[in-house]
Amino acid sequence: MNYILFDGPFRNNLLPFTYTRPVAEIRIGILTIREKWERYLGSTTTTITEDYLSDKYPMVEMDENVMINASFLPNTELVGLVEELKENQAIFKDEDVIAFYSKDTQEDIDFKQYDAIEFNENVLKVENTWDIFAKNGDAIQNDFELITKNRKSNPIPKSINVLNAKNVFIEEGVKLEFATLNASTGPIYIGKNTQIMEGSIIRGPFALCEGAIVKMGSKVYGPTTAGPHCRIGGEVNNSVLFAYSNKGHEGFLGNSVLGEWCNIGADTNTSNLKNNYAEVRLWDYKTEGFAKTGLQFCGLMMGDHSKCGINTMFNTGTVVGVSANIFGSGFPRNFIPSFSWGGSSGFTTYLTKKAFEVAKVVMQRRKVTFSKQDEAILTHVFEETKKFRKQDS
Repeated sequence: MNYILFDGPFRNNLLPFTYTRPVAEIRIGILTIREKWERYLGSTTTTITEDYLSDKYPMVEMDENVMINASFLPNTELVGLVEELKENQAIFKDEDVIAFYSKDTQEDIDFKQYDAIEFNENVLKVENTWDIFAKNGDAIQNDFELITKNRKSNPIPKSINVLNAKNVFIEEGVKLEFATLNASTGPIYIGKNTQIMEGSIIRGPFALCEGAIVKMGSKVYGPTTAGPHCRIGGEVNNSVLFAYSNKGHEGFLGNSVLGEWCNIGADTNTSNLKNNYAEVRLWDYKTEGFAKTGLQFCGLMMGDHSKCGINTMFNTGTVVGVSANIFGSGFPRNFIPSFSWGGSSGFTTYLTKKAFEVAKVVMQRRKVTFSKQDEAILTHVFEETKKFRKQDS
């Protein structure tokens, strides 16, 4: 069967992260949503997403297809139903469609003509940006069981202080000495060719993905994920870094999500709790205003290629778009549009020519090419987000 992951109705809820990727490419737990589905299905998948993303993330349609809403994370029970889908059948969770069967000859999908299969079991759903960190603990646990099933961990070095060693899994090529791993509060997964430097203290659930580094003396509270080739240091609590992003110095990052190619300057701090302990509100791209989250703890949401200078201070519930550059003293506002340059004293437009020059240099340092596809995607985001930059209006 041919499986296709589609963005679904929550794509705009997940901006700024979905400006530069389909929903399926969001990392939560150890794996991206796509990687989870492919492991469960034993099959590759393709994507239905926004037109401007489709060159980098193309769709392959065949005679018979199963379409899967990428906001839903797979589990054994759900995957079993997906694999058994037949013509004119669809799986629903309450009002949301999870998956449905389609043929390439179908021009329109009318679910009134489908046999509805109700999925009544628990399932993780990524509906809002804050779900990425709020549901990360459950996602790490599920991925840990999936990845390590019937496998044996590499040995834990003798210099490591460890609690609940059976809940620690170490892949090949890991550098790990004189650190503390507390897996009594959740699993700790240490991916291939990673490094945890001496003096670090880590409390699970925690995922360190391939090629990532924990700097000396770091304090990491779970549930936290450092995606592939990320670097973390200082104090990190309940946060997710997608890939190739750095929070490598002292300072606090809590209840936050960083996309790819972000950099957090030394001694930068994020507030994750309001002084009056009130509910946190976050910028909503759909309503173009601030919306309630139902959360008491919420820090920073930062889109791809955004960066901040040393000693930056982020207010509780700050949303930073794509390719923003933030610096200077004081607290910048709680919503920083994509391609903004400045800080608390105000912002100007970060022109694409300059932003692309920086992106090329940053990516070359990690031996990754800034492609024409990347340039086209970011150019589209620049144009689409003009309305949020007052100086462009």
